[in-house]
Amino acid sequence: MSGRALRIHSSAIHYFDMVRRCHSIREAARRLNVASSAVNRQILKIEDEIGASLFERLPGGLRLTLAGEVFSRHVSLVLQDLERVRLEFDALRGLKSGHVEIATVEGATVELLPAVLRRMRSLHPQVTIGVTVQGSQAIPLALINNRADLGLAFALPRAPEIRQLSVGHFRLGALVSPEHPLADRGSVNFATCAEHGLILAKSQLSIHHLLAPLHKGLGLLDKPPLQSNSLELARQMARHGMGVAFQTRIGVEADLAKGELLHIPLSDQGGIYSDLGLYARSGRELPGAVEVLAHLLDEEIGARQRAERTCRQPTLNVDQLRKL
Repeated sequence: MSGRALRIHSSAIHYFDMVRRCHSIREAARRLNVASSAVNRQILKIEDEIGASLFERLPGGLRLTLAGEVFSRHVSLVLQDLERVRLEFDALRGLKSGHVEIATVEGATVELLPAVLRRMRSLHPQVTIGVTVQGSQAIPLALINNRADLGLAFALPRAPEIRQLSVGHFRLGALVSPEHPLADRGSVNFATCAEHGLILAKSQLSIHHLLAPLHKGLGLLDKPPLQSNSLELARQMARHGMGVAFQTRIGVEADLAKGELLHIPLSDQGGIYSDLGLYARSGRELPGAVEVLAHLLDEEIGARQRAERTCRQPTLNVDQLRKL
């Protein structure tokens, strides 16, 4: 992510990390504000040194090879420790004041954001923080109008007025109770879910726009049993067996850990993913307190994405993941 990050390690590590996140050399170069050829040279240099390819070149973008996965784990540990050092230097310099306003989607307030705020309070107890919960579609305007310093939102389209600081990719799934007829499925398609009653999000939420083509494709004339802009209400309905709700694992970590809900990945289109992004207004230099919190959020999003990929329960925060 952008910001005043320490650059005491080889640029190749930072370039590789950005390519891994973006799945594209061109997009990585754009975010790093360097030429694509410079990024490509660094990737080739690493591949030459280790004697193996780091990425598969596919029509849809770059994908890590097995060697790339091994190197990625090493880079993640290096950058996490570098971030820890940077934050400790910040603490030594004394970030003694500041205020940060965050506009966030509801799901991030359950586990992800509290974990970050605990770390922020521990590192910089004098910094004050305000949090406003909104639908993803309303968050860009909050950033543009300076009502928020940072925005956490799912599946936002690109817009020149805002810049993406960080992103994590999370799979959308059906939420059902353990007693539900679909509970034993490893994956499920949207049409099968419709047979058991749908609990859908209203248009203020990004999930609505991700699922709207599937819902329209069913040709259903009747309205779904429930439409709501509250993910908590949708979860409660699913928990009581009143239909099938839809969400990523972000925001349902506690329910999954307790076994009160199951998350069954949707199989439509080979899997539907919702990107949880961290955003700020374009062209704005982030104040110190905002930048520090942005780095902590970036680290937490990355940790939870890795936890999902390795099939761990995403209830672990960054400090816990480091101990694994």
